[in-house]
Amino acid sequence: MVEITNSEKIKKIEKADIPNCAKAIRESFLTVAEEFGFTEENAPRFTGFAVTEERLFWQLEQEKRLMFKYCEDNVIVGYYSLYVKEIGECELNNLCVIPEYRHRGIGEELLKHAFEMARSVNCRKMFIGIVEENIRLRRWYESFGAEHTGTEKLDFFPFTCGYMEKVL
Repeated sequence: MVEITNSEKIKKIEKADIPNCAKAIRESFLTVAEEFGFTEENAPRFTGFAVTEERLFWQLEQEKRLMFKYCEDNVIVGYYSLYVKEIGECELNNLCVIPEYRHRGIGEELLKHAFEMARSVNCRKMFIGIVEENIRLRRWYESFGAEHTGTEKLDFFPFTCGYMEKVL
C-alpha cells in the first residue's frame, strides 16, 4: 500500500496511539451529544459514549482498519478510520477534530486524505453515516461530493441515522 499524505501532520496510528485516539473521538463527538441532547442513558451506543480503547484495538488488529491521526505539537487533535468492506467499497468512521482545533481546515485535510487512502486500496465508493438531524455536517459532506442516500430510525438511538455515499 502506498503511503499518501496530504499533510505531514496526518500519520497512520500505532498501537500506542489508541488511548489518545479514543480520547479525541469521545471529546469530539460529545459536542454533538450536547448539541442534540444525547446522553449515556438515551444513546449509550452513540460514538461519544461507546468508543473504548478495546474497541479501537479490535478494529485495528482484527478488522485491519486503516486508522489515521492528525497531530499538532505531538497532540492527537483529529482522527478517522476506513473499514474496507467488499471489493471496491469502504466505510468512513469517526472522522473528528477536537473542539479547540475546529475551523482550521483539519477536518477537510482528513477527509481528503481519507478519499486518497480509499482510492489507494482500490475503493470506488465510500459510505458515510451521520446523525441525520445534523444538517451542518450533512451539507459539509455534500460540499465534497457525498450524496445523501437514505435514513433509518433505530430504536436504540434518539436520532435518525443518515447515510451518504461518495463515489471516488
